[in-house]
Amino acid sequence: MSQDNAAAAPDADAPVPAYSWYALGVLVLVYVLNFIDRQILSILANDIKADLGVDDAYLGFLYGTAFAVFYSLFGIPLGKLADGWKRTRLLAIGLALWSTMTALSGFARNAATLTVARIGVGVGEATASPSAYSLISDWFPARLRATALAIYSSGLYIGGGVSIWIGALIVENWNRAYPDGGPLGLAGWQAAFLAVGIPGLVLALWVLSLKEPVRGAIDGLPTPENPRPFAGFLRELVEVIPPFTLIGAAMRGARALALNLAGLGFFVLAALGLSQVVPASANLLPGTAAGAWRVSDQWLFLGLGYYAVFSWAMGLKARDLPTFRLTWGSPAFVCVILGYGMVAFMAYANSYWGAPYAERVLGASKTELGTFLGAPAALAGFLGVVLGGRMADYLLLRRPDGRIWVILFGLVTPVPVVYAAFTTHELAVFYALSFLANMLTASALGAAAASSQALVLPRMRGVATATFFLATTLVGLGLGPFIAGYVSAINGDDLSRGVLSTLAVMPVGVALLIGALVLFPRAMREIRQRAAEAGEVFADTP
Repeated sequence: MSQDNAAAAPDADAPVPAYSWYALGVLVLVYVLNFIDRQILSILANDIKADLGVDDAYLGFLYGTAFAVFYSLFGIPLGKLADGWKRTRLLAIGLALWSTMTALSGFARNAATLTVARIGVGVGEATASPSAYSLISDWFPARLRATALAIYSSGLYIGGGVSIWIGALIVENWNRAYPDGGPLGLAGWQAAFLAVGIPGLVLALWVLSLKEPVRGAIDGLPTPENPRPFAGFLRELVEVIPPFTLIGAAMRGARALALNLAGLGFFVLAALGLSQVVPASANLLPGTAAGAWRVSDQWLFLGLGYYAVFSWAMGLKARDLPTFRLTWGSPAFVCVILGYGMVAFMAYANSYWGAPYAERVLGASKTELGTFLGAPAALAGFLGVVLGGRMADYLLLRRPDGRIWVILFGLVTPVPVVYAAFTTHELAVFYALSFLANMLTASALGAAAASSQALVLPRMRGVATATFFLATTLVGLGLGPFIAGYVSAINGDDLSRGVLSTLAVMPVGVALLIGALVLFPRAMREIRQRAAEAGEVFADTP
């Protein structure tokens, strides 16, 4: 019997209350809006490029790194807050913040202000999945958790697909009505940001009405609410946000400070080294001449993110050894999240650059992209993530590593499809292959999310979710779209070559997931044992 089933409450086979499904539906709407706000950059990319005078490398940085670093950094303390505070309240506040920042993106007049607005979107969206994953794990029993998480995750694909349709509709109609700029001098792409940002403020009020479930009760491990949740949040904030990280390290002693400084030095040198080596051939990029953004910013942002995560992980080890041992200290957990990170690396590059590629290279109009790329992408992602989640639950009942096989499937099978999509000269073929690629990559998400949750105790789920999203953001989102855009920019705006270059990470993902197949079953069996050895005290311990 798997750890999921072994830990289930006695009434785990009872029907799921209707309220759980209702609440899940609200969370799906939140995630849909989350990805509309995030993914709308895809259909707006060519317009932003023309208006602001930037290049493909900047567009990849804007969509990926600028968002991903701050999404990841704030996801860590917000994940801790989700483990101890009212998750519905936290989610509502975050939704209001990222919706406001999306709307403010519509007033950007240059690369710098647009970057700052997208950073704000990243901070707000960092509240979403730690809160939602933790809530879902308390609304649904283990036997349906991968399915519920997959349904929630379908919002990613629905929102991503709908964003293309909405963005195309707004931009083309706005520019047709106001060819010289509309009210306040706004262009179509700016109006689109305003149109998708404002509705989130209304949805935030709906989220506030949701009931907070008892944490861990459905698994037979009821956990009382932390009486001082913000104390833990502030501790995590000090550990992860530079330069306060140095204070956090100093509070743990001279040795911890020395280790932190060594880590800071390593990541600074790595960022400076990459800034010198990688941009050497990028001096010809049109966007660098304006001085608003340089390719070196990519590595400085990413170096900041990796240093902050290192600092936080060392702090977590000192403050909460059981959680550290079941996340960063678990080779199985690391293999799962990094293995899925390789899926995200390719998937984010493919999904973001698909619309600009079809518009720029294959001659598609924005309206056509909304109809034949956006809407089908929503359906493909929904089908892929739900079917993948169901398959993950089915295989889990038959073998403890069943979910890992679904992640591996979602990594390997899209590669030939993406290659064919970005080498074809037929627009109809591109649409069909994009549909298939989106469905295949989506199949891995529910299995990966459920696998990360299965390797920790209920009180650790928010932090585990934040850690899981570090791989999808700092590895997948932070690197995939930028690498594709950078390779495109240094090769004369060759988006085909740019996207195809990201497929090179597939063997790395395969190696990581093979490791997960070997390590996962034992790690599931030893959760309580490893936590107890690290100092965890259980309520049922004699």
